[in-house]
Amino acid sequence: MDNRPKQPAYQRESASTDERIDDLLDRMTLAEKAGQVTGTWAGTLRETHDLDDVKEAIDDGHLGFAAPFGWGGALATTPEDAVSAVEELQTYAREETRLGIPLLFSVDAVHGHAYVSGATVFPNGLGAAATWDPEGVEAAAAVTATEVRATGAHQNYGPTVDVGRDARWGRVFETFGESPHLVGALAAAKVRGYQGEGSAAPDGPAIPTDRVVATAKHFPAYGEPERGEDASPVDVSEYKLRNTFVRPFERVLDAGVASVMPSYNSINGEPSHGSAAYLDRLLRDELGFDGHVVSDWNGIRHLHEDHRTAVDHADGVRQARTAGVDVASVGHTPHADRVVELIEDDRLDEATLERAVRRVLRLKFDLGLFDEEPEDAADETDAVETLGAPAHRERALETARDSMTLLQNDGLLPLSGDEDVFVGGPNADDLVNQLGGWSVGRDEGVPGKTIREAVADATAGTVSYVPGTTMNEAIDIDEAVRAARDADVAVLALGEGWYIHEFGPEAQAGSETGEWPTRSDLRLPESQRELVRRVHETETPVVGVLVTGRPLIVDWMAEHVPAILMAYFPGTEGGVAVAETLFGDNDPSGRLPISVPRDEGDLPQHHDALAHPTPIGVDEHPDSYDPLFEFGHGLSYTTFETTDLSASVAARPGGSGEDDAPTDRTVRVSVEVSNVGDCAGTETVQVYARQRHASRVRPVRSLVGFERVTLAAGESERVEVSVPVKRLGFHKPREGHVVESGPYRFDVAGASTTLEL
Repeated sequence: MDNRPKQPAYQRESASTDERIDDLLDRMTLAEKAGQVTGTWAGTLRETHDLDDVKEAIDDGHLGFAAPFGWGGALATTPEDAVSAVEELQTYAREETRLGIPLLFSVDAVHGHAYVSGATVFPNGLGAAATWDPEGVEAAAAVTATEVRATGAHQNYGPTVDVGRDARWGRVFETFGESPHLVGALAAAKVRGYQGEGSAAPDGPAIPTDRVVATAKHFPAYGEPERGEDASPVDVSEYKLRNTFVRPFERVLDAGVASVMPSYNSINGEPSHGSAAYLDRLLRDELGFDGHVVSDWNGIRHLHEDHRTAVDHADGVRQARTAGVDVASVGHTPHADRVVELIEDDRLDEATLERAVRRVLRLKFDLGLFDEEPEDAADETDAVETLGAPAHRERALETARDSMTLLQNDGLLPLSGDEDVFVGGPNADDLVNQLGGWSVGRDEGVPGKTIREAVADATAGTVSYVPGTTMNEAIDIDEAVRAARDADVAVLALGEGWYIHEFGPEAQAGSETGEWPTRSDLRLPESQRELVRRVHETETPVVGVLVTGRPLIVDWMAEHVPAILMAYFPGTEGGVAVAETLFGDNDPSGRLPISVPRDEGDLPQHHDALAHPTPIGVDEHPDSYDPLFEFGHGLSYTTFETTDLSASVAARPGGSGEDDAPTDRTVRVSVEVSNVGDCAGTETVQVYARQRHASRVRPVRSLVGFERVTLAAGESERVEVSVPVKRLGFHKPREGHVVESGPYRFDVAGASTTLEL
């Protein structure tokens, strides 16, 4: 007879997930349930990393989530320290708490595991979007997931699914740009990269041990705040909300994203974190989301501290929980305490809490965190070998290469490789600025080369370097001018410094007014403009390289500087990608994912503006969309010709065509692309559509599909872009999604064709 104590069902790996969850819920106290859906963090901008505080929170608040990787401007955590912190906290949760419920670790690895030294850091959102390459974005996300999981984290707070509609906004660099279609396509690719085959569905495949939980943020509308100020209100019609901001979220939900994060702001007077209309009725009931909703940082506290829709912290917790927030990401012990008090006072239904706990426990079981020997247990040696592995850095280099966007070129580029080069500007020799936001604010332990270092490696000539200016203060412009006068070409790396929306070093403010990072002035600071003017006056040809998180107004440069290369925040391998592009080893294939305005007065400005009448007294309709550089623009070192455009309607894949509903069909847009230049290159075929007549005002044109094609010199290829008919429809208030019959015009590279649907 076996007298050993019977193992609880929740600890038996042979039991079903539902049995394990039910058994554990029956054993949990109210306080343990409240803590299980509450998180905390370790690491601050002051570079502290106190795990004892986290252990105390586990003891007092029974917390179930932790973010121990640091963030913001902190020094990078070493891989060894990251793994050690995770192991110490996980061991404590498993062995020193009553039920031994493991922690779930989360991190903001927005474009790489960038708070851990040696990690691979990719171009930030706009740079990744400039590749117009979903497969590349998915591959990059898979690298990030592998590196994050190697240090013991399970959930990544990304991708950003916001549609960036205002360049003044301090978070536009995180987005995939201004097009709902481009944002949705790339964000869905990133979800697939993060989660692999895993999904949010209870009966869906589990997330593999080398991937992470993806978090789509910031639902439902965050990318066009008033004045461009982060977290400021959005007052938007249902028509625009659904057709612009929610559409990309539909794509990531279809991709199986396991977590969603609400936005900080209020929408039509209703804060997202306290809105059942957005988090319950729209997200869950209508869009069918079945994962967990996690709060943004202090999003719940904002309800009473800033939005003032709650009378105190407890009331804010009640609002958020009732609205549909499952996890308070950094609620700490006070949040868990408020949940207990609210339920004991009959101000919050315990069933609401249990639904959230059930979602969290299911995720932890699916991730294998309760297994006696978890397959994904972090190992210091493995973490060191995984982070920044050669194959990972090669993927980052490929992404950076593909992001390089040549805005203009009068024949100066590519350089021959024999020139004497002057390199200047505040971003020429600064790895931190090259990484951009959501990275460490110091360069210790950061791999990669700066632009100056990579240019020196690329030319057989001499390289002189004088910065000439900090981000906004001239320091040695006269010396820079003398060095530039003696060179064959001047490469000026200009733009912005490192920032993370509302956080960062004030000295790197990007505007003359000192605003940061929200900017009403999108021009280069005066010291940078002076450097460009003075070097231009030497008659040495100038290449302007823009290292920036947003489109900047560079009208003077566009008129006077021969070549301008948009490098975005290109990551650890960005210096090499810039140099390879300057010297012709990389043909620039990036295309703008966001419009570059002529003036701040034009904002917001985007390619898919709604049609509207001619103003009274104006004989000729002014062009409402007339940016300095258009959405989708980008030059190559070769020349492409696009001919023989056609469009037809086909049955959906696997369908007969006869019984298919119209919305199940696909428009096939086909075009012949020829490389008639002297070198190989990559072209992005961009398909825009316009509904000729509709029951609501529709965009003058909107991106509905795209396809990249790489061709050798003299090569041609027939390229087909499939556009689901459903994508041509729109959300109509009170009617839902509709696709109206009638003529639709399809445009590709200046050619157009019309199709009747």
